[in-house]
Amino acid sequence: MGTDTLRTATADGADPAAERRREQRGWYFYDWACSVYSTSVLTVFLGPYLTSVAESAADADGYVHPLGIPVRAGSFFAYSVSLSVIVAVLVMPLVGAAADRSGRKKPLLAAAAYTGAAATTGMFFLDGDRYLLGGLLLVVANAAQSVAMMLYNSYLPQIAPPEERDAVSSRGWAFGYAAGALVLVVNLILYTGHDSFGLSESAAVRICLASAGLWWGAFALVPLRRLRDRRAAARESALPGFRQLAATVRDMRRRPLTLAFLLAYLVYNDGIQTVISQASVYGSEELELGQSTLIVAVLLVQVLAVAGALALGRLARRYGAKRTILGSLVAWTVTLAAGYFLPAGAPAWFFVLAAGIGLVLGGSQALSRSLFSHLVPPGKEAEYFSAYELSDRGMSWLGPLLFGLTYQLTGSYRDAIISLVVFFVLGFVLLARVPVRRAIGDAGNPVPERI
Repeated sequence: MGTDTLRTATADGADPAAERRREQRGWYFYDWACSVYSTSVLTVFLGPYLTSVAESAADADGYVHPLGIPVRAGSFFAYSVSLSVIVAVLVMPLVGAAADRSGRKKPLLAAAAYTGAAATTGMFFLDGDRYLLGGLLLVVANAAQSVAMMLYNSYLPQIAPPEERDAVSSRGWAFGYAAGALVLVVNLILYTGHDSFGLSESAAVRICLASAGLWWGAFALVPLRRLRDRRAAARESALPGFRQLAATVRDMRRRPLTLAFLLAYLVYNDGIQTVISQASVYGSEELELGQSTLIVAVLLVQVLAVAGALALGRLARRYGAKRTILGSLVAWTVTLAAGYFLPAGAPAWFFVLAAGIGLVLGGSQALSRSLFSHLVPPGKEAEYFSAYELSDRGMSWLGPLLFGLTYQLTGSYRDAIISLVVFFVLGFVLLARVPVRRAIGDAGNPVPERI
């Protein structure tokens, strides 16, 4: 990345370093704005609530019929999430290439953010048997979130020089987890005490869902005011959907070390995403823990992920991002092994497991993002981060499949959870083999002193 993209001096002689820090602080606030959607909506409230709405609309056999297709009410939420991924796969490469070609990321970020925020706010009207409305809003919000995060991530190489990037990325993740924890506490107070507030349980959930959209839209104003568009070099026209993704992958093939890192990330991130999605199933089905215990565990993960992201960011400054990520993968492996031996009916030990997950979760994701930013060719930030975001959100299917197959074959959730160790071990091996200093040079970027 050349220094031109990092210069922020203005015509009135503003200090470039001060302008860069101001832009970085604005960038942090997008994580603060949108992470509430991931925590309160996707992780806690929407799945059970949308499933209950679909069940109220189901026929005698337990099926709903969107577009005339018979779907089990209990599967409707999962299918809606899958459809949102397909939409994101079609849209992200196209938007990423358009952003790089025009240099105008901010209007595209605003459009994606406010589309997602509006859809989330609209979930207030999800009552009765309006499962189709819920599915539509989920598809729109989730796809918009993916597009917005791709654009948001692509700013990182432009607002932070190589020596600052690990710290800036880690602070962004920490801001997001802090916001998620704060709003989740307020939501849980409202949800658990809905009677004292004169609300039905359904109304309390719908307020929690809508409040995440309002929070998202309100705080998105901060980055949209502070982030700047950069003038872009002339580029060829963007291609439709999958053709643009194929063009991006072909370009990556000319940089095999960048592609090798992305493969390693795809593998270990699949393990991370599967642990996140299946930990509550493991807690409820194998460890016989109640819903309140699981929600407190989610909150504990959010709080400790703030400290974990900042702590691993400091370790990266001393030991380098690659070594720190490798260390976090070892910690993930140890945490899963400990989880295998947790006794049933013991919430305290499950909280210890949640604490272990929280401490490595934010840091491993933040440092992966900053390390990848060094491997992106100048001028192709959004295009390459669309592939990264697809790895993060759209390709994490093998872990749940392995988890499900292991349980089907053994009848044990303990065996299913320990099977995920393979993703962290294989990811460790693949990442260890990537010569990141050479990869950064091959991408045309300056190599940091410590990476």
